[in-house]
Amino acid sequence: MAGYKIYFRESVEKDFRSVIKNDIKKILRKIALLASEPRPQGCEKLTDQEKYRIRQGRYRIVYSIQDDELTVWIVNVAHRKDVND
Repeated sequence: MAGYKIYFRESVEKDFRSVIKNDIKKILRKIALLASEPRPQGCEKLTDQEKYRIRQGRYRIVYSIQDDELTVWIVNVAHRKDVND
């Protein structure tokens, strides 16, 4: 299987401003894995949308997949609201 190219929406840069530095590294590693497997075990397709979600610790990563172009667009990185701090 050919690898997918990862792209980030400009708004994701703003999302990363509120993420702890060590967590950013973990999130970026998780995102990098999407290049070889854009639908990994544990990903969830969002209802009524062509987007998926994966989790990394207390954060969720929302992305879309374009199979015909072999691209993955990271749409949003946000703190999970259902995690107790």
